[in-house]
Amino acid sequence: MIRKLGRVVCWSLLLVALPTLAGAEDGSGGGDSWGYALGAGLAIGLAGLGCGIGQGLTAGNTTAGIARNPGAAGAMQINYILGMVLIESIAIYGLVIAFMLQGKIG
Repeated sequence: MIRKLGRVVCWSLLLVALPTLAGAEDGSGGGDSWGYALGAGLAIGLAGLGCGIGQGLTAGNTTAGIARNPGAAGAMQINYILGMVLIESIAIYGLVIAFMLQGKIG
């Protein structure tokens, strides 16, 4: 499992660095904006990934709690909606950061 993860990380780094190296050969390397582009992609990607995991856990645990105690569904639903709103705000922050970084690109 660790070897497989190591291979995935190495190939990912190679695929990220290869276009930069190819552009450096002919002098049109694109300047310093590749870091901003990578940061924008990581900002929205990791925010979306984290929010998706958080929302899945929240929905699953709320559903399990309602299945165990149907009488508490009203109180659980309020906490569920509040939790989803707070989780979704993290995705919106990631989107705002991605747009801010995209504005700095060339």
